[in-house]
This record gives sequence, structure tokens and C-alpha cells, in this order.
Amino acid sequence: MKQFPKSLQQKIELRQQSNSFRVLPEPNGLIDFASNDYLGFSKSGIIFQETHQYLLDHAIIQNGATGSRLLSGNHALYKALEEHIAHFHNSETALVFNSGYDANLGFFSSVPQRTDFILYDEYSHASIRDGIRLSNARSFKFEHNDLDELEALILKYKSENSEIYIVTESVFSMDGDSPDLEKLAQITEQHGCFLVLDEAHALGVFGEDGCGLIQDLGVQDKVFARIMTFGKGLGVHGAAVLGSKQLKDFLVNFARSFIYTTALPPHSVAEILIAYKNLETQKTEIEKLRNNILHFNQEKQRIGLKPIFVRNKSAIQSAIIPGNDKVKMIAGKLQENGFDVRAILSPTVPENQERLRFCLHSFNTREEITKVLETLAKYLF
Repeated sequence: MKQFPKSLQQKIELRQQSNSFRVLPEPNGLIDFASNDYLGFSKSGIIFQETHQYLLDHAIIQNGATGSRLLSGNHALYKALEEHIAHFHNSETALVFNSGYDANLGFFSSVPQRTDFILYDEYSHASIRDGIRLSNARSFKFEHNDLDELEALILKYKSENSEIYIVTESVFSMDGDSPDLEKLAQITEQHGCFLVLDEAHALGVFGEDGCGLIQDLGVQDKVFARIMTFGKGLGVHGAAVLGSKQLKDFLVNFARSFIYTTALPPHSVAEILIAYKNLETQKTEIEKLRNNILHFNQEKQRIGLKPIFVRNKSAIQSAIIPGNDKVKMIAGKLQENGFDVRAILSPTVPENQERLRFCLHSFNTREEITKVLETLAKYLF
């Protein structure tokens, strides 16, 4: 075997020296405050059994998709799923991608054109930023949730010969906070821009039936495209881009991450459909999650931890603890006490913005929430 390139080895060593070297974790059996499985759907026996029965009832016995959707992989389940998703989200159409990463990569690399501009929140997810890098459009970031700076950029780059795409998330994956979506929709409409919103961490969490924050606020008609990801609140796999029929047609023709990949197998597509149907029927899980978010916020106030947490009302609660060494040490102490809480290190987040990320779920108990926060306070103070 050839010697490993020196330049790559140096990069690994720099990661190790900064205490930010990544390793794959082993299953640990700890109390879950780390996963994105907000409603516990990933371990739902009901969804597992109903998916299996659905495939049997429709005489679908097939392990793989056999090809891309434009070749042999567009099996009949896709039509039923995309129609259901579009109806559920009050959208004209939906187009399913293999993952949220693929959806963002495909959308941003193909839709904005060479003469266009992309204005994106500086905290946008890596999949959004990677898609933007592949685009021929010019791109500029604005400070996190700063709509005044965004509007200044719009005025700077607005012209008759270009379009402006405004990109952000309804719930941010690291801070758990949200922009002022109603004002954002108003600004976008006022200036004739196209608003694109990633709802990965809002699906299953916001809205009476978990439909997401955009519909909960009633601004879906002002959004050009919504990216819904199924690996969080739905507990399954895949994603969809919601929008007009013209947008769907464009993506089918030009989104390379859609065109040149093997489609999801029938079992995965059926799982998404069954998970959506359970989202409509298992409203008690959504209510349990919301009660746990409320209890977490009340307890961090009672214990005196509120100042270190990013303010939000989502299922993601982040405690800012600067320094990779310190935040990893405290995460280790919480894990020793039985709680699966993960440290988010730089460079994933900016230096001095390292944090503990607590993900809340419908299945966490009030006692577990109180105990994990009391344990955190013990090692902080």
C-alpha cells in the first residue's frame, strides 16, 4: 500500500492537537439527549409493522430500486407518496430526494443561474453551503437572523437582469433558533425575491399536526421552495422539495443529485408514507414533545442555567461552553452519569461558540430532563 499523503496526515494531526478529531461513536445505551428522533418514530413498532403490512397489501416484494428514477427506479409508491406529502404540506407538488443533503445539493447547484444572487444566513447548514458552492450564481452571506443586513444586500444587488434567492432555515440545527419568518416573507415579497427555507428541524415539532413552522405561521404561499427532511421528526430517511409544478419539472431535468443516483427502495418510500400518516394520528407524541420543551425551559430558569443557553422554543437546546477541551470534558461527565449529550466542537461551530447540544424528545421524562440539567449545573458551577 502506498504511503499516506503527508498533507493529509498534517490535517489529521492538526485536528488531534485542537481536540476536534472526530471518531465514530459506538451505541451506548444512555438516556437519549443526542438524536434528532424528536417523536421516537425511528423506534416505533407501529410504523415498522404498518410499513411491512402496506408492502404486503400492495404485493410489493422488492429489495432495491434497480436504478435512478428517470430509468427503472420510479416505482408506483413514489406517486402516492409525493401526492400525500404535497397535500399534507399544502403545496402544489413534492419531489422526493434520497436525503436532505441530496435535496439541498440538487436544488442550490441547479436552480440559481449564473446571473443570479444567493443571499444566505451565515449559519446555514453545510448541505446548503455545499450546494451553493456548486452553483454558478454569486453568493453572499448575511449575519445570523439579521434581516436588516439582508435587506441592505437585496437593495445592493437587485437588478432587472437577475433573480435573488434568499436562503435560511426555519429552525437552525446548532442553535435551535428561528428567524422572524413572517417579516422575512414580507421582505421577500416586497422586493420580488425567491424565498427558500430548510425545514429539517421543524417537521414533526411545529404545527398542530407537525407540519412545520412555515405552515404553522401560514406563510407557505410566500415561499418559493421548502426542503423537508425525513430523518429527524419522522424518524425515517429521505427528503422532499416542495414547490410549484414548474420547479418540480426543472429539478427532474437539471438537479444532478436527483438524476444520477439510484432511487430509494420501495421499503424506504413506504416507510416515509406510513410515518406521515402516523404524524397525523399520533398527536399525543407531538404534545408530549412540546410539554418537554416547556419543562426544559422552566428548569433551566429554575436552576440558573438560562444565561448560557441560546434562547428558543424548539427541540434543540444549546448551552454555549467555549473551548473544545472544556465542553468535551463536561459532555464526558454527563455521559458518565448516564446521559447521552454531545459536545459540538469547532470547526463545526465557530471558535468560542462550542456548545453542548441537548435534543429533546417526546419519550424523555420530566425527571430525566430535571436530572440532566442538575448534573450539568454540578460540573459548571
